[in-house]
Amino acid sequence: MTAPEGGFYSAEDADSEGEEGKFYLWTHDEIRKVLSQEEAVIGMKIFNISKSGNFPDEGAGGKSGRNILFLTKPINEVASELGVSSPELPTQLEAIRKKLFDYREKHTHPHKDNKILTDWNSLMIAAMAKASKVLNEPKYSSAAIYAANFILNNLQARNGRLLHEHGNSSAQLIGNADDYAFLIYGMLELYEAVFDVNFLKPAIKLNDDVILHFWDQKVGGFYFTADDGEKLPVQQKEIYDGAIPSGNSVAVLNLLWLGRITANDDFEDKAVKTGQSFYSDVGNLPSAHSQILVALDFSLCPSFEIVIAGDPNSKETGKMLEAIRSKFVPNKIIILRPTDQESPEIDSIASFIERYSSIDEKTTVYVCYNFNCELPTTDVGNVRKRIGIQTGEGP
Repeated sequence: MTAPEGGFYSAEDADSEGEEGKFYLWTHDEIRKVLSQEEAVIGMKIFNISKSGNFPDEGAGGKSGRNILFLTKPINEVASELGVSSPELPTQLEAIRKKLFDYREKHTHPHKDNKILTDWNSLMIAAMAKASKVLNEPKYSSAAIYAANFILNNLQARNGRLLHEHGNSSAQLIGNADDYAFLIYGMLELYEAVFDVNFLKPAIKLNDDVILHFWDQKVGGFYFTADDGEKLPVQQKEIYDGAIPSGNSVAVLNLLWLGRITANDDFEDKAVKTGQSFYSDVGNLPSAHSQILVALDFSLCPSFEIVIAGDPNSKETGKMLEAIRSKFVPNKIIILRPTDQESPEIDSIASFIERYSSIDEKTTVYVCYNFNCELPTTDVGNVRKRIGIQTGEGP
């Protein structure tokens, strides 16, 4: 779903050649045709292929003779059943996968909706950035960076305003509250994944724009459309968190996050005011407002700021980050102050960290609660202990 120029396409159809799922389905004979005899035995066992098929025929109510490739057991367990060496099986499986993929590429592909939408792409950026942190997998942060750069370079008007869509004639449609809120969120997650201020600075600029053009001065909260957009009889505010969260819910978390990074009380005040404006809606049906409850938890429950002073590329800094990320601590922000730079740019954004330096040229961590910091530490074990105590896990 990645576009060659960057960003992610919107969707792909389920059907091709008039049949739903045809592109992804395999017959028993096709598997035997593409693979060698030995590979076919392994492939059919691993991917649960049968002659009658595992994909039901909805019309006839029976087996269709076609199969979806899927796993039901760990690879090492299948290796034992097949009498194959566990270390060898992944290599064999990759060869099988490549043969099947190359064969399938000759089939008619389902139609792809090649619109690149700012809001959906922004959620992908956030997801990829978060996955890179949790799984310590650089390819996910690379995908997030690729998409983020595309959005920043191609989906902003000359006046700096965010656009909603790339890929057809409506590309000049001004972005809505979701576009802004989701992109800010994506940039914040990406900053914490790679600690590049070139993603943090746009988040702050976009946050200023969304306040300027979408904020309800009377009761708080963000309108879905901008004040200089199409004139509508009624300006709506979305708060329902369904398949995707609402712009207001994400905006509240963004304001809290940016408030902690920049020490700007006005951001946190606007977050509180937004929550208050939707108090009755959320209270009446909490399950329909799950994302704003996440923000509420961030606001009311123990949360802290973690400042790392160290060389971004050093092994020491990497170990500190692994220690911090090894625990699920949702209510936190992490700021990296690079010690390999004389005047790091992050100082101008988070001015309260200017005095935070490394000790004895070692990566140093400051664990702070509402800007009240404990003594700095260079010990990974101490970092784990402090986070564990704060989250109720103990040392």
